[in-house]
Amino acid sequence: MISKPHESKPTIVLPLYTNSRWIVDEGGKRVKLACVNWVSHLEPMVAEGLSKQPMDAISKKIVSMGFNCVRLTWPLFLVTNDSLASLTVRQSFQSLGLFESIAGIQANNPSIIDLPLIKAYQAVVSSLGANNLLVILDNRISKPSSSDGNGFFGNQYFDPDLWMKGLTRMATIFNGVTKVVGMSLRNELQGSGQNVNDWYRYMEKAAEAVHSANPDVLVIISGLSYGKDLSFLRNQQVNLTFTRKLAYEVHWNGLSDAKAWESGNQNEVCKREVDNFMRLSGFLLDQGWPLLVSEFGMDLRGTNVNDNRYINCFIGVVAELDLDWSLWTLVGSYYIREGVIGFNEYYGVLDWNWYENRNSSFLQRISALQSPFRGPGLPEDNLHNVIFHPLTGLCVLRESIYKPLKLGTCNKSEAWKYLPQRTLKLKGTDFCIEAFRLGEPAMLGYTCALSSYQWETISDSKMHLSSKVFNGSRACLDVDSENTVVVNSCKCLSRDNMCDPGSQWFKLVDSTNSSYTSPALELDTAFAYPYRSLNLKCFLVIQGTSIRLGHS
Repeated sequence: MISKPHESKPTIVLPLYTNSRWIVDEGGKRVKLACVNWVSHLEPMVAEGLSKQPMDAISKKIVSMGFNCVRLTWPLFLVTNDSLASLTVRQSFQSLGLFESIAGIQANNPSIIDLPLIKAYQAVVSSLGANNLLVILDNRISKPSSSDGNGFFGNQYFDPDLWMKGLTRMATIFNGVTKVVGMSLRNELQGSGQNVNDWYRYMEKAAEAVHSANPDVLVIISGLSYGKDLSFLRNQQVNLTFTRKLAYEVHWNGLSDAKAWESGNQNEVCKREVDNFMRLSGFLLDQGWPLLVSEFGMDLRGTNVNDNRYINCFIGVVAELDLDWSLWTLVGSYYIREGVIGFNEYYGVLDWNWYENRNSSFLQRISALQSPFRGPGLPEDNLHNVIFHPLTGLCVLRESIYKPLKLGTCNKSEAWKYLPQRTLKLKGTDFCIEAFRLGEPAMLGYTCALSSYQWETISDSKMHLSSKVFNGSRACLDVDSENTVVVNSCKCLSRDNMCDPGSQWFKLVDSTNSSYTSPALELDTAFAYPYRSLNLKCFLVIQGTSIRLGHS
């Protein structure tokens, strides 16, 4: 069985470094960043939610949801604009007329109400660290606001020299704070004036400045076009004096291709989106650079068709590539956003009161992604596959040799091997997954040379697992309402934009993260296995060391 690391978290020896495409601790073991974004860059310049709950309670809630890291945003003016930086928390909220929020902070976090804003920010970082959460400081914008004007170097609020000065100050303030493991230099560069030459010029200077001020942190660099495009690095890497401290970040959300998910065939759109991702940024993994998907998310009400379809494809890719990531967002509601007091954030994993989970089933879907499938420190000689189902976030399990396959939590997943013969074999046994008849559960069998045991990935998305049933018809793995893995006709393969293939999407994920031992057949206990051969239903009876076939 595969043990889930965040159930018994290994000790992380800080600071963090990079090892090819992986982020590792000082001992060389992989640390998979499974982060959530916590907003602290809007007009009040205080981490959202502190009027609703004590910061320690919020930190503990983050841990309870399985995250090991917080990407905490901050505006440049927090440390470069003297008139703003000198404000206390109370004064900042008073200036915005947010008197109800003042009362809430006074009740829930009284220790920060009269602290300068930067001290309040430090208090949040300390609370996260005290709860064993890693922290990435994300310079979101310059002027605290939900609007921009901060898009690219030279814009109204984006003076490159002031930016580097602010980054240096922030790096210096948190030098020696061990749980601060990284700094994102700037969020979502954009605009008509963006260009590659200035990107190299200023990003290289800023990276050196941060590393000089705080050599322990990872320097995390984003690209152009709202953080989606790093393609120019394919032929020219940044020129830095330091090593093992550079990582890249990219954003990928349902709006990346407008409404294509809603209007197109999901297999075709998924392929196009994955190809774009690999072309624009994913290639960095093959070049040996860590890549953090620092923003993704969906409307957690479940009513946004575009988001619902995008997230199935995205989760499959994150599992397959075993990416580090940061979810947008923790925030259940804002003090004020776009002029609306108490703005409800439907992408937030917490509800409006910052108390309950907004959508527990979504947290289940991403829980398997919070643990590493492979990487340094995991046993290299134990390569196998897990069969991951993005729609549910679950994996294919066997309850016993003689029962149908089911979906279950991936920490209990079997170790499978997808062999050159195109069979899906239970590692350490002679049993393979069989597609016998349409509408019936998928079972294990041992005549693996038959066509009904041979599986291939089809459709543009490469997420349909297809075989031929006994009568020669093409069939796909599917999941029924009780999470039983069944064999049904393949659906939504092309053209149809109204069809949802989610239940039939599976990913064969390479993994070495396992305490797996070969499942032994219990020869001392009699059991029956429904062996299906041709149109006969038989039972293979194993008792002691004798084996016999008998018709049912």
